[in-house]
Amino acid sequence: MFKNLETLDLSRNKIIGEIPQSFAKLFSLRFVDFSKNQLTGNPFKILASLTKLLSLVIDDNLFQGIVHEDDLANFTTLHVLSASSNNLTLKVHPSWKPKFQLFQLKISSWKLGPSFPSWIRSQYHLQHLDLSNAGLSDSIPIWFWETSHYCFHLNFSHNHIHGKLPKELKILESFGAAVDLSSNHLHGNLPSVSEDVVWLDLSHNSFDGLLMDFLCQKSDIPKRLRILNLASNNLSGKIPNCWRMWPQLMDVNLESNSFIGSLPYSMGSLSGLQYLHIRNNTLSGKFPISSKENKELILLDLGENNLTGNIPRWVGESLVNLKFLRLRSNHLSGTIPNGLCDMKFLQVLDLALNNLSGNIPNCLNHLSAIINKTSASSSFQESMGYASDTISMNLWVKGKDAEYNNILGLVKNIDLSSNKLSGGITMEITNLTGLIYLNLSKNELTGHIPQRIGSMESLESIDFSGNQLTGDIPQSITNLSFLNKLDLSCNHLEGKIPTGTQLQTFEASSFVGNNICGPPLQLSCTVPDDDANDSNEKERKKHNGVNWFFVFMAFGFIVGFWGFVGPLFIFKPWRYAYFRFLDDMGYKLQSCLRF
Repeated sequence: MFKNLETLDLSRNKIIGEIPQSFAKLFSLRFVDFSKNQLTGNPFKILASLTKLLSLVIDDNLFQGIVHEDDLANFTTLHVLSASSNNLTLKVHPSWKPKFQLFQLKISSWKLGPSFPSWIRSQYHLQHLDLSNAGLSDSIPIWFWETSHYCFHLNFSHNHIHGKLPKELKILESFGAAVDLSSNHLHGNLPSVSEDVVWLDLSHNSFDGLLMDFLCQKSDIPKRLRILNLASNNLSGKIPNCWRMWPQLMDVNLESNSFIGSLPYSMGSLSGLQYLHIRNNTLSGKFPISSKENKELILLDLGENNLTGNIPRWVGESLVNLKFLRLRSNHLSGTIPNGLCDMKFLQVLDLALNNLSGNIPNCLNHLSAIINKTSASSSFQESMGYASDTISMNLWVKGKDAEYNNILGLVKNIDLSSNKLSGGITMEITNLTGLIYLNLSKNELTGHIPQRIGSMESLESIDFSGNQLTGDIPQSITNLSFLNKLDLSCNHLEGKIPTGTQLQTFEASSFVGNNICGPPLQLSCTVPDDDANDSNEKERKKHNGVNWFFVFMAFGFIVGFWGFVGPLFIFKPWRYAYFRFLDDMGYKLQSCLRF
């Protein structure tokens, strides 16, 4: 009925079903937004008659079907087509040239492949192009790089695109340009980029060669790049000392390559660096001194390398904003510095698989971010800014390696496993009521499990296996209602496994290698012979005492009863006098009640 309606926005609801046929009569519509609903069917069959349409946004629905040339023939004025995250298939002739000229085309998760869509060549004004996860198994044609100079946001990720990239990505001539070619099969050398690129993601490809050719470009103009992701390629050699030309970098990800040597000192010049991922390489030497100058660091991941020496005291003093510290699987030695306890924002501390020795610091209760049980997710997202979709971290929790991204801000983890730590588990650690994962396994820890471990209400996983712990399993552990992973095996624990709502549901392997008994172990808690004799003797004495009580009670009853009632049976005058007394008392009570 709304014949003159020009704008229709029904986005971000829970609308189901197909678009009604009557919508085809809304000929004045220019702007349509049905995104983020649960709509089904083929929308182009209904909306094909809307000749004045300028913008069609239908992302994140349940649309399905095949879109042909005729379904798009009337969209002569269309500038924005945003239809990602649907189950649609585009079938057009290879020589098809659409009548529209798009500024924005987002059709991620459509079925476009296997060939690269040649009709893109007719779109001269594209600024935002997203063909990610579209089933493309082709190389990017040369004409694309020569004709798409206005495109400042390009996403071809999660396809099967192969081949090499040109030496220079001339596509990006606008300030704020972003390109994502991750998760493809591209190879060869890394391309050079202009100073206007702010986001470059070439991760999960097969690029090889040296990083120097990319990083140390001859230019007098500093680069504006803020996010650089080259993870999971075949890059090798030393990390070059050319970082001063990239002063605005906030996020650098070089993990899972074959880099050697140590981090160059010029990385300390990145004053705005917040996220540094260099795990799973072959870096050597001591803890990088250059990181001391990266005072804005939020995440530092140097795991799976060959770093040696001590963890410096300045880590806790200089990197005060650090939330995630991962030094797992290196050759670090010495003690855990107490300075780490001063990092009030720290919520992930992973020092596993090193050669660390000494005691667990008794100041861990100063880690206020882990004491707090409230979610840190919102503040974490704010600190990440527009880069929030790119931040991820691999963590070993509950016995498996997993990648955390969107929920990384919720994770609170301490992993000190597989070191040479000695002494006891400090009582102060039980103040970390927000801690979710705690792994102290495969060390040389002694003493008892803290009695107050039940106060760590958020714990989901505990691993104390492979130590020399003694004593009982504290009864308070049954208070951990979220606990779903427990391993206390291979210690010297004794006594009975506490009975609780969860402990008996764990596998017997969680308790083997101790001197404990009770479910879920097959070993029942039988009492030794000597103890059994003592118990029987006490029980016998107990029963004897109870019998004497009844004997004396019966004797008292007999004496009291017959001492009073016996004479009444024997002496007749006493019996008459007693009953006469009772009759007199009865008459007096009746007289009182009558008045």
